[in-house]
Amino acid sequence: MTRLHLFDLDGTLLHGTTAPVEISRQLGLEAETVALDRAISTGLIGPTEYATRVHALWAGLTEAHVAAAFDAAPWLTRIREVWAEITRRGEYCAVISLSPSFFVERLRDWGAHAAHGSVFPAVPFTEPVDPTGVLSAAAKVRIADRLCAEFGVTRADCVAYGDSHSDLDLFGAVPVSVAVNADHHVDGLATHCYSGRDLSEVYELVRAA
Repeated sequence: MTRLHLFDLDGTLLHGTTAPVEISRQLGLEAETVALDRAISTGLIGPTEYATRVHALWAGLTEAHVAAAFDAAPWLTRIREVWAEITRRGEYCAVISLSPSFFVERLRDWGAHAAHGSVFPAVPFTEPVDPTGVLSAAAKVRIADRLCAEFGVTRADCVAYGDSHSDLDLFGAVPVSVAVNADHHVDGLATHCYSGRDLSEVYELVRAA
């Protein structure tokens, strides 16, 4: 059986943080973005308002800031090794995240067959965020369906990995899911749960399933 492994980014591949927080840390704006993360996680704001507000915070953002944030972020260990093993088995791995596309897409260099994030303008910003490009929990399922068609699989062949409310729709759409360092929104819905910092241990939960 060929499977498609669908990974969330914030709080899942990144341990205890989000891409926007790591980007903002480079600009001295970590506290402001942590507050926005709290607001979206509690439903006070939605993905579009979140994207618009972090875009405004990042007026001085450069590619150097993005690269530094990516390199310094607290990633789970052995991500590249797991994705290489998935590829060796003739399977596929993809990242679908509400975080900015310019950060998420860097994971293609680590072996992801696809990487999708909310579409932001090129850095440094000279244009606003287009609301139609901002992803949501429901959009994750739509992207997963497009990837299934691209890779010749179905939802029944998918495994989802996530940690929070933005993963609820996807967890409900596929048969196998792993709650990774998850909050209360998803840990009761997933077929497997994991707490730790090693993606190979996460993958081992579903590798032979």
